[in-house]
Amino acid sequence: MTALSLTINGTPHGPIEVRDDLSMNDFLREVLGMTGTKFGCGAAQCLSCVVIVDDPAGTRTTQPTCVAPAVSFNGTHIRTVEGHAKAGQLTALQRAFVAHYAFQCGYCTAGFLNEAQVLLERLEAAPIPRAGLEQAILDALDGHLCRCSGYVRYHEAVRDVVLAEPSRYLL
Repeated sequence: MTALSLTINGTPHGPIEVRDDLSMNDFLREVLGMTGTKFGCGAAQCLSCVVIVDDPAGTRTTQPTCVAPAVSFNGTHIRTVEGHAKAGQLTALQRAFVAHYAFQCGYCTAGFLNEAQVLLERLEAAPIPRAGLEQAILDALDGHLCRCSGYVRYHEAVRDVVLAEPSRYLL
């Protein structure tokens, strides 16, 4: 057993004693009752389980939770799909996902949403030329698997968010 302390969606959690072999996915779902992060393949291949890890230096990445022990997140700040909407209001990215019906069964949606959010934040910090947008979206969402093959709709939703505010994301 290890004492785990971390911040999730801005809220501190812990210390909580957890088994060393407890996955982060199981910690979120079973210990904290945060069921937005899904368990897909169990091998970190489909990426439906990714959460956003915020580095103290201001960078952010996504990390699969199905194979990562919860204790490996000790001391970190992470964001889950539950942390996107504020005061019941969907973000522009969430609204675009809905408008494009970028999900069918919804199983992969949390992973796509978290990855797309990281892309938007990266573009905001370092805008790119318009000509590179399609490749940036492809690169960011590459590796995420959708059982219902809604890839085009996810890509369209992200593109629409960027193009709705080009001065924020593009050179």
